[in-house]
Amino acid sequence: MDLSRLLDPQSIAVVGASERAASYGGEALLNLKRIDYGGNVYAVNPGRDEVHGFDCFASLADLPEAPDAVIVAIPAEQVAPVIEQAGALGCGGAVVFAAGFSESRQGEQHEAALVAAAAAHELPVCGPNGNGIVSIAANFALWGDMVGPRDAGPVALVSQSGNVAVNAIASRRGLRLHTVVSCGNQAVLDAADYLEAFCQLDGVRSVACYLEAEGDGARWCQALEACARADVAVTILKAGSSEAGAAAAQAHTGAVAGDQRVFEAMAKAAGAAWARDPHELLETAKALAVRGRGGLAAGVAVMTCSGGDSSVCADLAAEIGVSLPPLRPETIARLEELLPSAATAANPLDYTALLWGDPGAIEGLVRTLADDPGIGRVLVLYDQPDGLDGDAVESWAQAIEGVRAATDCPAQLIVCSTLPELMPDDVAASLIDDGIAALAGLRSGLQAVAELAKEPAAPQRIGAIGEACRTAAPADGELEWLSEHEAKQLLTTRRLAVPDGRVVSNEDDAVLALAELGGRVVIKLSGADLRHKSELGALALDLQNEADVRAAYARLSVLPAASAASVFVEAMAESGVEMIVAARTNAVVPALIVGLGGIWTELLSDAAVIPLPASVAEIEAATRGLRGAALLDGGRGSVKLAIGALAEFAAGIGELLLADGLELIECNPVIVSEHGAVAADALIARRALQ
Repeated sequence: MDLSRLLDPQSIAVVGASERAASYGGEALLNLKRIDYGGNVYAVNPGRDEVHGFDCFASLADLPEAPDAVIVAIPAEQVAPVIEQAGALGCGGAVVFAAGFSESRQGEQHEAALVAAAAAHELPVCGPNGNGIVSIAANFALWGDMVGPRDAGPVALVSQSGNVAVNAIASRRGLRLHTVVSCGNQAVLDAADYLEAFCQLDGVRSVACYLEAEGDGARWCQALEACARADVAVTILKAGSSEAGAAAAQAHTGAVAGDQRVFEAMAKAAGAAWARDPHELLETAKALAVRGRGGLAAGVAVMTCSGGDSSVCADLAAEIGVSLPPLRPETIARLEELLPSAATAANPLDYTALLWGDPGAIEGLVRTLADDPGIGRVLVLYDQPDGLDGDAVESWAQAIEGVRAATDCPAQLIVCSTLPELMPDDVAASLIDDGIAALAGLRSGLQAVAELAKEPAAPQRIGAIGEACRTAAPADGELEWLSEHEAKQLLTTRRLAVPDGRVVSNEDDAVLALAELGGRVVIKLSGADLRHKSELGALALDLQNEADVRAAYARLSVLPAASAASVFVEAMAESGVEMIVAARTNAVVPALIVGLGGIWTELLSDAAVIPLPASVAEIEAATRGLRGAALLDGGRGSVKLAIGALAEFAAGIGELLLADGLELIECNPVIVSEHGAVAADALIARRALQ
């Protein structure tokens, strides 16, 4: 759908216009007055001739033109006919405020009728059950709550929560918004639609998204790819979690990598920053609007006049992953020339209160740190209290002027308060105007700095994930599980390592298999309905003689599960670290999961989630980021295991999932040794063709 008229309307109609106090239709008209909207405004109410000074018409059909935007401020049961009329007249789009749609069972029919009416005319509709759209840059408001004039800026926001959007508009942190959308139920347009449309608006450099539902993965990839190509940064706060798919829930994969984690992995692979609360969402989006990601040395230098702040900042930086590298000897020497004797040249740099209010000295320190080849960003801690007067006003102004004077230095400059309320709105806005990111709150500020240091994602990578999503296994059809021996046969067709083994027909055949396989075997039941063998006692490990094999065969063959299963004899895998390697398509995008396996899979939930397709290098890098990676990489004097072979095995699993249209592959455990990676167990599920 074309959102251009809805996002830049030259004419607006308000259906349900009213002068009743606190009515949405009345407030929408008053908002247009407050902001001095320059386009044509039409009130629509068959019982009035005028509302709040605007001419009133009986219906949309009576207007002198088809308005670009229609505000629908009437009860849910009356909305669909108005949407039908707006579409038939050629209006550009509509905003629906009312609740009482699919968020309640009684309202589902109303939403279905709304969607059908919009679809019949390809009419973009924002909502229902949302606050609407405000564009500060284009000076219009399709908004049900009170909103007044604001200064425009480069950050757009789309939010499934109306309150998050309202609070963002009201916030005072130097944040200057471009366009805000409260998308409500997303009956017609979803957050990805707005995100892609924002890329086409002049002046948008960063978008903040508050989401409660995953939505369509392919659609998200399309929108995020558009942002990457337009050099528009994206920050996402995703609330809640959804149930993993039914197939994955029958294995470990759903518990370890449910839809929430897959969505996060997709967003990060597409270059989006990931926030944990609304404050962090807005701070990160604000920082990314000043300057995009990457392009500079990864190191950050911190400047403060407080030893306590210096220590706390260093600890938080280590926790968050912000690199504070040691300074070069030549940098130390230059700093020592500028610092008082009570200060020590280091990173973080506590320049002491002796230099507070000396703009020349502060500028010199900033420039010296910025000239260090390992430093790409200089973070200056600055806290300004309310109520300054007298000499204190000048003192604080001089403290920040030294930073402003260094804006032409080679590093990016960032000013951050330790507490959010100590970054005044006017100071932050003026710093941003000078090209200096101004952040409120130390932890959120450092999180934003961590995002700034990352390199942007390649649009081609995002496009490949979207294409995999579009061509993944369909969701309909009955789920079919392969038995373990069938699953392993399929793995061997891709040259993915599994232990040698075969199905046996009786005790004597099992004993023969013992001899064939080298003297140490596992015997297990293998059937389409057997997915948790250890819980059923359906396997016997490390059997080394004929008597043990016969006893194990006899025990397994009388288990209830044996009636629908085969007996499978397999060589014991070499000892090593147990990992899980799995891949699934029944999430927002196809994804690969690599993590600690065996009994630790769900207990520790230490797993990397990587959208597919994924290269061996990407998988190995993600694996090395696991908390338990030291087990593989020779930690505490242990032997270095074949991480490269594990990454190659995992890449093969991802390729098999996509190429064969499978829904789930889970290999748990994969035994990783010095010599390679071998799947000791395997589950595969696919959808039956209709």
